[in-house]
Amino acid sequence: MDSSAARLLRGFLEPCLLSLLAEHADYGMSLAQRLAAAGLDEVPGGTLYPALMRLEKRGLVAVSWRPSTSGPARKYYELTDAGHTELAARRAEWRTFSTAVGALIEGRRVRTEASS
Repeated sequence: MDSSAARLLRGFLEPCLLSLLAEHADYGMSLAQRLAAAGLDEVPGGTLYPALMRLEKRGLVAVSWRPSTSGPARKYYELTDAGHTELAARRAEWRTFSTAVGALIEGRRVRTEASS
């Protein structure tokens, strides 16, 4: 991931993780693979795991250890009720933000009361 993409992702990684975890509980390496499959290239562990720890500290994800068929137990992350609420709020913010930024970048203006 180039540095500009990495900077952009920094602000959006947590809502992306919440969205993936809304589908099902998962462990770190699998989340990294799912992010890559979604087109976000490789998210380094030094970025991914601190983001997961922040979500855990805020009570948005719960952690459990589960056995693995290919080695030691894995730390799984699962969305809490507070995480689902946070995700809904972040999705609403994203819709507003992405509409405004998309309009500006594409040369369209979205009129608001503030610009009247």
